[in-house]
Amino acid sequence: MTTLTVTTRGQVTFRKDVLQHLGIQPGGKIRVELLPDGRAELRADQGSGRWHELGGMLQGKTNGARLSIEEINDAIAEAGAAAGTAGMARK
Repeated sequence: MTTLTVTTRGQVTFRKDVLQHLGIQPGGKIRVELLPDGRAELRADQGSGRWHELGGMLQGKTNGARLSIEEINDAIAEAGAAAGTAGMARK
């Protein structure tokens, strides 16, 4: 069992092993469901799958490079081939 400490500002820092168990990466979100008797359930927030949630997802990760759709498709095909799913990226 893991015990967390609440700061005077009402903040809690989760230990790395807890975040790994929940499958949460840096920048991820935790969904808290309040249950009866003062209990709470924590889950990794999977998001709603809406397009507006993707905005800015790659910001700062391309070193300023802009790729054409063909270059993006080629990169997807290469990643798929490396993962053993060749041909799935381009149909």
